[in-house]
Amino acid sequence: MSQLFTPWRLGPLELANRIVIAPMCQYSATDGCATDWHTIHLGHLALSGAGLLIVEATAVSPEGRISPQDLGLYSDANEAALSRVLGAVRAHSPIALAMQIAHAGRKASSQEPWNGGTQIRPDEARGWQTVSSSTLPHSASEAAPVALDRAGLAKVRDDFVATTRRAARLGFDGIELHAAHGYLLHQFLSPLANQRQDEYGGSLENRMRFPLEVFEAVRAAFPADKPVWARISATDWVPGGWDIDGSVALSYALKARDCAAIHVSTGGVSPAQAIPLAAGYQVPYAQRIKADVGLPTIAVGLITEPEQAEAIIAGGQADAVGLARAMLYDPRWPWHAAARLGAKVFAPPQYWRSQPREFKDLFQAASFGQR
Repeated sequence: MSQLFTPWRLGPLELANRIVIAPMCQYSATDGCATDWHTIHLGHLALSGAGLLIVEATAVSPEGRISPQDLGLYSDANEAALSRVLGAVRAHSPIALAMQIAHAGRKASSQEPWNGGTQIRPDEARGWQTVSSSTLPHSASEAAPVALDRAGLAKVRDDFVATTRRAARLGFDGIELHAAHGYLLHQFLSPLANQRQDEYGGSLENRMRFPLEVFEAVRAAFPADKPVWARISATDWVPGGWDIDGSVALSYALKARDCAAIHVSTGGVSPAQAIPLAAGYQVPYAQRIKADVGLPTIAVGLITEPEQAEAIIAGGQADAVGLARAMLYDPRWPWHAAARLGAKVFAPPQYWRSQPREFKDLFQAASFGQR
């Protein structure tokens, strides 16, 4: 029996299988509002047969967006637009839906990736002043962020809470707090970005303080019968930066605050990172956190083949696998994986006649763990 296609409990949330569609920014919103593109994109992925779909990094404030085209959930207009998209998706798919909530910090005010991804300076059209843990820019050529003072910290925390409450009203099944990839919460964790002299900088305990405060506030604002978890970068890939030992300590602290899982990625806080790309190169970090802390983990990073994903789950390296670019390239990846691994997978009845004859009974209607 395929372990990849066994049911999984993410805290109180029951999922049909262990395939997670990782959040992928689309840079296609208007003033933070979801558009027709999001309906097509999310609807497309929701028919994939995966157990969980995490909506892209969603900004908690206008200044928290990576780009002017980022999705947001900080206004009534944002909420109404996303409600329309979710209504269409839920009408045709049983997939569980979570939202990744985020603040880009010093990596905000940037061009879309296909336009170079470079910073839009505060004095340029469409640009704005960024904020961070310290006044260090992401790269030497960029405008420096403003270091958040106590009032700024309180505002950011309150923005995360307000977005969480909007996500709860929209009926999301879970919340993922984005503390990875060099964005604001990661900027507090990493000594490469955090050079504060107060209780939010210096020691590991101090650097973890603000991300943990935000997690506590988000957990308290979301329904208790739904899971909240975190995505972290387990290493900066830079000497003297954030590392796996810090990630284990952070995971212990999150576990004590009712974190349901850790979604384990790496990098993003420094252009000096040197990442040794290879198939499954981040999986050992998920395995270490799972083994040391006892929290469920989601492994991600160049996981592309069904047999590879199966081995990760069957070997106990992680509890689920996250796919992003592989899912964009092959939006029916779970169907094809089920065929190769001898499993069954959800597919809408309108598509059942596409089932290859050699894979009899591959498709099934909504089943255990699905809405």
